[in-house]
Amino acid sequence: MIRLVHLTKRFGRLTAVNNVSLKIQTGEIFGFLGPNGAGKTTTIKMIAGILEPTQGNIIIDGKDLADDPVGAKQVTGFIPDSSFLYEKLSGIEFLQFVASLYGMDGGRAQARIRELLTLFEMDGWAGDLIEGYSHGMKQRLVMSAALIHEPKVIVVDEPMVGLDPKGARLVKTIFKSLASKGVSIFMSTHTLAIAEEMCDRIGIIHEGNLIAVGTASELRQKAGAEEHGLEAVFLRLTEDSRGMEAKG
Repeated sequence: MIRLVHLTKRFGRLTAVNNVSLKIQTGEIFGFLGPNGAGKTTTIKMIAGILEPTQGNIIIDGKDLADDPVGAKQVTGFIPDSSFLYEKLSGIEFLQFVASLYGMDGGRAQARIRELLTLFEMDGWAGDLIEGYSHGMKQRLVMSAALIHEPKVIVVDEPMVGLDPKGARLVKTIFKSLASKGVSIFMSTHTLAIAEEMCDRIGIIHEGNLIAVGTASELRQKAGAEEHGLEAVFLRLTEDSRGMEAKG
């Protein structure tokens, strides 16, 4: 459903993402981990079509993002780590606006908006101005907007930021339900426990390089840390990567 082929992004002399190739299957929740500055958000923004790669290809549902950006974006929902909202609109007005951007007709849009407001437990706030929402409510609204056109792919950067435990549990349940229906989810997170709980596979990026991909169990074996949690595995793999670069 998502293919990254030799994906590279340079900013001047800095190579933020270096020759990354990946394939995410239909219905897979893929976790993307790495230290600060490793290239996670740059990769996310390239998949979402916000940044243009220096080299390489991004193929979403068979559509090359460079050749058919509209087609690729029509099947993609993007959830950034920070909310970008028109705060003088009400929640329902904002969702109506987003639905219009996707060309959804009035009847379909209204039905989908009602469904999402119920799903994210926002019915009681739909008519309130967004400026009065808590951070967690704004995050739920952003997620609703990303799902309004029923995308086949969801690209999400730090999905649980600002959510209280109830909200985080709700989002986990929604993501798992979407994946069970064939939606592919590419999820960047700093929270290792969330990655281990939710993700079918995990990729670790370090200094722009994809250094490991696999299930949590496979990553433990690779790190020689079968009895340890993902945090220890993550630290060992990134430290080993740094050591190999130093020797090189």
